[in-house]
Amino acid sequence: MNLEVIHAGMFKLDGGAMFGVVPKVLWNKTNPADSNNLIDLAMRCMLVESDNRRILIDTGIGDKQSEKFFSHYYLHGDKSLKGSLNKIGLNFEDITDVFQTHLHFDHCGGSVKYDQNQNLVPAFKNAKYWSHSSHWDWATHPNAREKASFLKENILPIEESGQLKFANDKNEPFDVFEYITVDGHTEKQMLPVINYKGHKIVFAADLIPTSSHIPIPYVMGYDVRPLDTLKEKSEFLEEAVENNYILFFEHDPVVECCTLKKTERGVRVDEKFKLSEIS
Repeated sequence: MNLEVIHAGMFKLDGGAMFGVVPKVLWNKTNPADSNNLIDLAMRCMLVESDNRRILIDTGIGDKQSEKFFSHYYLHGDKSLKGSLNKIGLNFEDITDVFQTHLHFDHCGGSVKYDQNQNLVPAFKNAKYWSHSSHWDWATHPNAREKASFLKENILPIEESGQLKFANDKNEPFDVFEYITVDGHTEKQMLPVINYKGHKIVFAADLIPTSSHIPIPYVMGYDVRPLDTLKEKSEFLEEAVENNYILFFEHDPVVECCTLKKTERGVRVDEKFKLSEIS
């Protein structure tokens, strides 16, 4: 097995929304806000290469939305989904599977593109697209709180193409790595758990979007069930520290991975490092 970071770019979101009830005087120390109260966030995807399969976990925000849409999210930097794949000698056609942790636009926008006839089609024409059946139903019948995050143009073309598969379908299970589901941020978000070089690496997605979100009360304002997130984080972090899991952060602007330790204040970051430094 081989793992690669596929960086899909940087964007900005409101710091208060990202840290919920935590006062700015605290989160601003680790994630400094600009004059508009916006903080830098990454869209850090992962490529898993195993047994002639190339599985891309999440796809970032994509590039097909309107200029007005992108103006709200301040995309910046020189990283892109295509550029990151090309850097390791791959094209979109080389991807065999797209594993979608959940279908919020900053995680799945790159899954669909416009073709030369301006039709919406899967960006990865040779790939199976993996979602969770309960999450798919949740995303295609969105509640008012999440409706702006579930964009039909990012989702429906996958089903229409026939490339959609459900990771929880016993008839065609996803079998390259395990995953856990959590429901606080959104219904049945899937977090990959990858056995790699004797370690368990957890793709933390939006359960713990950055290393600054490890303290239990640091819960995003975007979460639909914040009290469930508190419980899920607490249980997960206890398990993670006991079993020496490595966390991989999708949205941390700087930190790719970390290990954890117990302190008097609870579970906290131990060592920070890049995915490529794992041996």
